[in-house]
Amino acid sequence: MKRNGLNTFGFLKSDRRLLRAEPDFRPMARLLQVNWLYVLLVCVLAGVGYIALYSAGGGSAKPFAGPQMVRFGFGLVMMIAVSLVSPRVLRMAAVPVYLLSVTLLALVLRMGHVGKGAERWINLAGMQFQPSEFAKIGLVLMLATWFHRIGNERMGNPLRLIPPALLTLLPVLLVLKEPNLGTATIIGVIGAAMFFAAGMRLWQILLLVAPLPFMGKLIYSHLHDYQKARIDTFLHPEHDPLGAGYNIIQSKIALGSGGMWGEGYLHGSQGQLNFLPEKQTDFIFTMIGEEWGFVGGIAVIALLATLVMGGMLIAIRSRNQFGRLLGLGIAMDFFLYCAVNLSMVMGAIPVGGVPLPLISYGGSAMLTMMFGFGLLMSAWVHRNERDPGMEDDED
Repeated sequence: MKRNGLNTFGFLKSDRRLLRAEPDFRPMARLLQVNWLYVLLVCVLAGVGYIALYSAGGGSAKPFAGPQMVRFGFGLVMMIAVSLVSPRVLRMAAVPVYLLSVTLLALVLRMGHVGKGAERWINLAGMQFQPSEFAKIGLVLMLATWFHRIGNERMGNPLRLIPPALLTLLPVLLVLKEPNLGTATIIGVIGAAMFFAAGMRLWQILLLVAPLPFMGKLIYSHLHDYQKARIDTFLHPEHDPLGAGYNIIQSKIALGSGGMWGEGYLHGSQGQLNFLPEKQTDFIFTMIGEEWGFVGGIAVIALLATLVMGGMLIAIRSRNQFGRLLGLGIAMDFFLYCAVNLSMVMGAIPVGGVPLPLISYGGSAMLTMMFGFGLLMSAWVHRNERDPGMEDDED
């Protein structure tokens, strides 16, 4: 029953919308709203990583599994803490976080640690840190904030797309300079996905994508020699089985020897006899496939897919543009991690330095991914907060 614009309880509809959208800053109330099922799946994935790294260490928690779990414990606390942060605070932090990530990328080119022909790490407080991993999170946060502020209705103006395009291009170019083609490509794809999700028009997408097929030869000519070698090895690994083609050949042998049920935990011949290179990082899934077989590999892939779909669902359930784009960006980052690594170890794409999240050994990827999951949980916890000016059709 309504009377003079009032509902039965005497509140104006606009007041009721304001009350429903008003954030609840009580920590315990927000803590109860965390999607604990998703957190549990993250913990299960980290547990799979511990089991695999324990095997990679020759049946010992040192040197890989133990330190990885310490990092995960710290990352889990960080994830829960970030999930309680208000979207308003995250939007305020977007510019500083993005600028910090770009500054760190620039520092890599000046004082970075050289490893395997590339400058990708810097030393912070005695620890090696890979800024390109953090740059992906910074870009997601920045683009989500930008598109939230301009609104969907102004996406048709091409001038509105120039700033976010430059924001995406800057970290891509800095990462390419390291050089790190794989991560630079992932950053670019994440940016493109967020443009599309923000409401970029079809003609604008076609305009950007149309030149790409004709730029393949130009891009190849500017690649470093080792990057060209990776592509040649991908096409013909048998031409240099003891050199450039060794990694992928051993990976395929290990995956094939696993069969349906695997050779048994701690009994994988290629991994335990150290024929498999980088078994604790890039090729950790190969060890899983060798020891646990096709069934174990499919189970891990299903777990990864569940986390990706869960992230997408969180993005869809958000009632505000910022939460939707934030959730999509983090879910896309996680998906690309998984897709590139799995395709790489199976020989579907050239080998690159992309880890399998929460399973491969490494601190930068682990902590930045957990920070990203914290942002994803924040989008879930605050999913019912609406964008300003959004009308409520409910009585």
